[in-house]
Amino acid sequence: MLQVNYIRENREKVLERLSVRNFKQPELVDEIIKIDEERRSTQTILDGISAEANAAAKQIGDLMRAGKKDEAEAIKTQTATHKETIKNLTEKLNELEANQFNLIVQLPNLPYDLVPKGSTAEENEVVYLHGTPAELPTKALPHWELAAKYDIIDFELGVKITGAGFPVYKGKGARLQRALINFFLDHATAAGYKEMQVPHLVNAASGFGTGQLPDKEGQMYHSTIDDLYLIPTAEVPVTNLYRDVIIKEEDLPIKNTAYTPCFRREAGSYGAHVRGLNRLHQFDKVEVVQITHPDKSYETLEDMSQYVQSLLQELGLHYRVLRLCGGDMGFTSAMTYDMEVWSAAQERWLEVSSVSNFETYQTNRLKLRFKGKEGKAQLAHSLNGSALALPRIVASILENYQTENGIKIPEALVKYTGFDMID
Repeated sequence: MLQVNYIRENREKVLERLSVRNFKQPELVDEIIKIDEERRSTQTILDGISAEANAAAKQIGDLMRAGKKDEAEAIKTQTATHKETIKNLTEKLNELEANQFNLIVQLPNLPYDLVPKGSTAEENEVVYLHGTPAELPTKALPHWELAAKYDIIDFELGVKITGAGFPVYKGKGARLQRALINFFLDHATAAGYKEMQVPHLVNAASGFGTGQLPDKEGQMYHSTIDDLYLIPTAEVPVTNLYRDVIIKEEDLPIKNTAYTPCFRREAGSYGAHVRGLNRLHQFDKVEVVQITHPDKSYETLEDMSQYVQSLLQELGLHYRVLRLCGGDMGFTSAMTYDMEVWSAAQERWLEVSSVSNFETYQTNRLKLRFKGKEGKAQLAHSLNGSALALPRIVASILENYQTENGIKIPEALVKYTGFDMID
C-alpha cells in the first residue's frame, strides 16, 4: 500500500510511474489527495475544539475547587456544544479515513525506475540467457506423455479424487518431488536462509498484509465458515511472521525459507498452455523471503536472482532471465525478475520463478518497521522469490533429460532421489 504523504507530495511522480503499468484509474490519485486535504482540515478543526474543551474542563475544575460554582456552571453552559461537535467531527473523520483507505488499496505499487513500460509479456526485457537447448531424441515427448509412459504422474486419478489441476505423483515421480524439495531447502539454508514451517491457511489480515487481499480474492481458495484462505504461496505466512513488529537495524537482513503446498484457483485458465504440469491448482514450492534495509533492497534483489539462477545451473537447465514490464508485473511489486526454462519438447519457455522487490508496499500494510541508530522507526523493504516452484521444474527435467532408454536424473539430484534414471 502506498503512503498517503508520498502520494500528496509526489503527485506527478506517482502518475508517471503508474503510467508505466498502464494503470487504468489514474483519477484515483487526485481523489485520494482531495480526501486527504479534507481529512487533514477536519483533523485540525477537531484538534482545536478538543483543545478548547480540555481547557474549559480544566477551568471548570479550578472554579469548582475555588468555590465559584456559578461561574463554573456558566462555562459548562457555554461549552455544552463541544461534546456534540467533537462527536460529529470524529464521525466525519472516520468516514473520510475509510473512504481514503478504500481508494488507496486500489493503487498498485509504483514500478522502479528500471522497469520498462509495457502491457504484455511480449514487452518484457530479456536481461540474461544461460546455456543452450537440450538435444532430444527423435520423436521427443512432452512431459504429460512421459508421465503416462513411465507411470510417475497420474492426472486422471487426480481428477477422480478432486478435479483438474490436482495430479497424483507415483513411485519415482513422488520421490523426484521429495528430492527437489530437499534439494531446494538444503541450498537455501546453506545460503543463510532460516527454514520455517508455517500454516497453510491464513486469516484475512495476513492476506491483506502481503497484498493478496483485496486484489486476488477470486484466485484464492476460501474456507468461508472459518474465514480462512488457503495460501497461494509461502510468501504470505512467512512475511506475516513480522506483521506489527519493530526490528532492530542490526538484525537486518532477515532471511527465511519455507516449503509449502500452494493453492490457486487459476480461474479462467484453459487451453494447451495449461496442459499437464504447466498450470495447477495445487503444487509444491520452496520460497525465500528477505526483510532488508531500504538502502540495500535492490542489491538484495540481484543477489536473490543470482541465487535462483544457481539452482537452475546446478540442475543443468537452459534458462533466461526477464525483467518484467510494468503491465506484466504483480500488483504489489516494484520490480520483478522472472526465470524461464526452455522446454525443448513443448518448444516454449516455462516460467519457473519470480523474484520481486516490494519496497515498502507490503511493509506499510504490515506495519513492519525497523529502528535505526537514531531511534526512529521506519518501514523496511520486503522481497520474495520462488526457489523453486516444482511443477514446471519437474516438467523441464522430464522433457529435457529424456533419452530413448528413459529419463536421466540431473547429477545434483541423484543423492536425493537414490536413483539416476526413470525407466
